[in-house]
Amino acid sequence: MNNEHKRTYIPFSEWKEKSKQTEYTKSVPLLKADGTLNAKGWARHNVFEYDRNKVKKGLISRKEWDFYTITDGRMQLLVSFANINIGGYVGCKLTDLHTGEIIADAVSYFAGGNKHIPPAKGDVPNRFTGKIGKATFDFNTMETERKLYFSKPLNGKTVECDITMDILSDMENITTVLPFDEDNTRYFMTTKQACMPTEGYFRFGDYEYRFTKDTSFCAMDWGRVNTIHKMVWYWGSGSMYHTDEKGEKHLLGFEITWAIGNESHATETCIFYDGKVHKFGAVDVEKFPKDRFMEEWKIISEDGRFNMTMKPTFDNHSDVDFKVGRMNCHQIYGIWNGDVTLDDGTKIEIKDLFAFCEYVENRW
Repeated sequence: MNNEHKRTYIPFSEWKEKSKQTEYTKSVPLLKADGTLNAKGWARHNVFEYDRNKVKKGLISRKEWDFYTITDGRMQLLVSFANINIGGYVGCKLTDLHTGEIIADAVSYFAGGNKHIPPAKGDVPNRFTGKIGKATFDFNTMETERKLYFSKPLNGKTVECDITMDILSDMENITTVLPFDEDNTRYFMTTKQACMPTEGYFRFGDYEYRFTKDTSFCAMDWGRVNTIHKMVWYWGSGSMYHTDEKGEKHLLGFEITWAIGNESHATETCIFYDGKVHKFGAVDVEKFPKDRFMEEWKIISEDGRFNMTMKPTFDNHSDVDFKVGRMNCHQIYGIWNGDVTLDDGTKIEIKDLFAFCEYVENRW
């Protein structure tokens, strides 16, 4: 672990003076004809037009993924697809967040970057389906819901999941395009969306686990990127039902990502409230435990609108090293307390929210 991690964004003391949070509201090409970046900033819907054929890529620098994390405070279900130019995978994994037991981890791989090409956008109606090896998958995004299906034989049994999540009417997300100063053809474009109540099942042989919408939420991480070889990032997300002083129930969540590329045009930080984005600026871990990830995390934004403390309960650690690349991820789940402030100045106290923040070192 590198204990000398340095932030790559503008320091808090200079953020208000130098940072320009550039919001895009109309359609714009992501890349110019020569493959250099045409847009840098953020949007409430993905307005960045992605053409994979314009990407100036290295061996595995172009990466496309659809990643879904479903949790209910006890179990975590990951459903994901990735294409990293030379090949990719589709997978489904269920982990017990109380014990650390992996119930099942089913993955199928493919070779060739022009096979299994995912849709260009993750927040509009589309359907992505296929068969990779012995795995069958169907990711179907509609106006008001998204369905995920996966099936694959594993160890003489069958892994199967069938998940449905709600999408609020005209639901906003946060889509960011972050450049890398080292190369103007390299960038990080992701769409993050939380606060999607989720139901469905995971089966492995005779074992079955069910998610219900009263306790389960999905966080979507959709990416179309062209990266430098080495990166470090932090990503945190959480969702909950919040009851206000009138007794009315609201969908509340957050998205915090930092340390990726040049964030002077945008930060991937926001509060989700009843399907709308409330944007704030850069965040940092005021108290970063480094190798001692199970110690308390204190996470704040420079404007004070995100002020939270996480007490870790589980380190969902994975370390995949395939020589030409490596992903070392500490995905820390825990109990979050603090407050967030909406655009109109309304401060909301958060009590005992189960959510995560991860620290990732990449070399791929």
